[in-house]
Amino acid sequence: MDEGVMAIDDLDSWMWAEAVRRQEQADRIQRQFFKKATHQPRRQWEPPVDIFETTDAIYVIVALPGVSDATLSDLEVRGDTLYVAGQRQVPTPGERAVLHRLEIPHGHFERAITLPWPRLTIAGHELTDGCLYLTLAKR
Repeated sequence: MDEGVMAIDDLDSWMWAEAVRRQEQADRIQRQFFKKATHQPRRQWEPPVDIFETTDAIYVIVALPGVSDATLSDLEVRGDTLYVAGQRQVPTPGERAVLHRLEIPHGHFERAITLPWPRLTIAGHELTDGCLYLTLAKR
């Protein structure tokens, strides 16, 4: 056999082995980051929060773009934990719109935040500018 042909065959074998190795690596990464939660019966996401404290209250800001009061299903303090849950629908700008990218989370969301302050009550809430603003009164 010609050595030039042998080198091409070796190169093809190496390239194929490298492609398979990289595909397996990509599959492992995909499984690691996108595995289904076994303890949750439905797909959900957790909105980010900011928490501030004054002498009289705790202020919690929850990032909820596109969520209305009507789609909030849970907003309460139970014990030392604040619960916020609801639904964010995928916005539909028009029947002929073509989706090119979907980065803002959608579907069921749920956030449970254990707070170090005992006996808080929700004194008020407002959804504005894509955020839920909560005031938790200290008792």
